[in-house]
Amino acid sequence: MKLNKRKKQKSLNPIFTIVILTFIIMIVSLLFSVLGIEGHKSTIVNDSLESSLTTVKNIFSLDGIHFLFGSIVNSFTTFEPLAYLVLSLIGISIGSASGLFQKLFSPLKKLRLSVLTFVLLLVSIISNIIGEYSFMLLIPLAGVMYQYAGKNPMLGIMTAFLGTSIGYGTNVIFTYDDYTLGMLTQVAANATVDENYVFHLLSTSIIGPVSTLVLAFLGTIIITKFLAPKLPKKCHIDDEVVYNDSKVAARISGVLFILIALVIGYMIIPGLPGSGALLDHNETEYIAQLFSSNAPFHTGIILFITIILVLCSFIYGIISGNLKSTEDCGLGLSKEFKNVGYLFVLLFFVSNMLAILNWTNLGSVITTRLVDFISTLQISGMPLILAVFVIIVIASILIPGNIEKWTLLSPIVIPLFMRANITPDFTQFLFKAADGIGKSISLFFVYFIIMVGFLQKYNAERKEEITLFGTLKILFPSILLFTIVWILIIIGWYLVGLPLGMNTMPTL
Repeated sequence: MKLNKRKKQKSLNPIFTIVILTFIIMIVSLLFSVLGIEGHKSTIVNDSLESSLTTVKNIFSLDGIHFLFGSIVNSFTTFEPLAYLVLSLIGISIGSASGLFQKLFSPLKKLRLSVLTFVLLLVSIISNIIGEYSFMLLIPLAGVMYQYAGKNPMLGIMTAFLGTSIGYGTNVIFTYDDYTLGMLTQVAANATVDENYVFHLLSTSIIGPVSTLVLAFLGTIIITKFLAPKLPKKCHIDDEVVYNDSKVAARISGVLFILIALVIGYMIIPGLPGSGALLDHNETEYIAQLFSSNAPFHTGIILFITIILVLCSFIYGIISGNLKSTEDCGLGLSKEFKNVGYLFVLLFFVSNMLAILNWTNLGSVITTRLVDFISTLQISGMPLILAVFVIIVIASILIPGNIEKWTLLSPIVIPLFMRANITPDFTQFLFKAADGIGKSISLFFVYFIIMVGFLQKYNAERKEEITLFGTLKILFPSILLFTIVWILIIIGWYLVGLPLGMNTMPTL
């Protein structure tokens, strides 16, 4: 990331990189459309496998022009990560301005970098239980935490991103993604091979916690040995302020946090008097009630976190004297918005690039072609596992969304693995692991772009040029080592034949 002046002049700003990628998508859509390149999508309809044609739509067609100019503003205003970013920054801003974060994170100065890295990686992996909201919360929070801990905030941001993206394939317990993917897995298995197969949420209850700890432990070594030396030990912050410290304010804020957490906890427990208000009662499975698209808890979780941060920070700031007036409180809500205007510009261009990519169907067509290739594989065992792992990583670069991708892949991959004597549960775990690797290196993954935007926020002295490919180059050795760790976990578990979870094995 350190560049001399001559190289710095040749660097391509992330905004221009996104614009160039957008034009490449548009041109490729034209070429694919003219050449008639298409794919056959396999889907499960009425418990049977059906194939349908998927074509690339030309953005330079009349419909494409209408979409292009008619959706530029709408694509940005309806871009969900934009709302998550604003809410997250409000909570983190007041946490900083009130002095609460200084109180919480300053003691971390006593920790060695390896210990802090392990804790952040472990929290990042576990936070995946709330889905992609975890990126929006942890990436900016890690920067603030490392700043108060006397470490380079840019290292904290990269560590949080790596832990959240590469660790997306596992957890200490099941997540809603496990449930949603599992339903697709079950349908694919029932329709093609075994009509009696039933997916269980505890199917990875052993390999999940083990792989979480392995990734956090070995990831700590990877980051401290291969990533941290590439960055300065500290990053200068222009407006670093020392706030009043108050033990009384900290205790009262802690009590308030516990009370709010208990109230929210009661509202997600079914069956008690007046409880369950945040659940989707149209669902039968508890995990679906909690995290379905209509569940108030799922749709409002980033808001609940922001409310907790705002209330606890106000209490701490007022009692400690760091917030003396309503003006202090109001301005405190925007403290972390400083130097992030560039990030909002990035999101404008990213939202339109992704909208164009989705409209053209490029990702879907290329993925279906990869699926066709998978179906022709005449291999089994380790070669099959490694080949499909690589193909899923490639598909994840084009389609970071795991539900959309597994909808395309599961009808082919699940029966292919079952006929190779590999269980659907192991196949789904393999998919999630490879999906996380693909996310971490995808320039079409919005949270990669957001990470780069926050790196720019802490690049105040402009001694380093932050670019998309430059950041990827810095991260790539670490990502490659994480990939090797993932492959060793998967292959090792398969060869030894250890149980994945409750009554679940790697092989049939």
